[in-house]
Amino acid sequence: PALRGKTVVSVFFEDSTRTRLSFETAAKRLSADTMTFSASTSSLNKGESLRDTIETLSAMRVDAFVVRHKSSGVPLQITEWTDACVINAGDGWHQHPTQALTDAYTMTREFGTPQTLKGKTVAIVGDILHSRVARSNVSVLTKLGAKVVLVGPNTLIPLHATEWPV
Repeated sequence: PALRGKTVVSVFFEDSTRTRLSFETAAKRLSADTMTFSASTSSLNKGESLRDTIETLSAMRVDAFVVRHKSSGVPLQITEWTDACVINAGDGWHQHPTQALTDAYTMTREFGTPQTLKGKTVAIVGDILHSRVARSNVSVLTKLGAKVVLVGPNTLIPLHATEWPV
């Protein structure tokens, strides 16, 4: 019961099935109290700002926010409005770090340890430019020592690091 007495709120501004339910299931299995915020039925529709919404939820003594938003940087911005932990569950085309951690875990489980990714080559195939998962995977896998190769049409692969901040 590692999270007994803690409250975790899912704040998803984009549709999600796997990510939202995975976080909610994990929180419940760790004995946390959970809340699910529904943007479509909230006061956001009456003009309440995102900041006011987060501050209102924070006043309920929320311990952690799991945030997914269509705009890059929103989870980071939310850290300025709350003392609660903020977990990025995907933001715009920017990042999806928890998916990258899951992918890295799967690969290290298959190969043995994180150190065994060192020297391995991992290909990421598809629309790399617009993929928050690909961006996060590049970051995590290179930190674990893997060489990452991006494969896709030229129009869907970032040309320069400045076009695709990690």
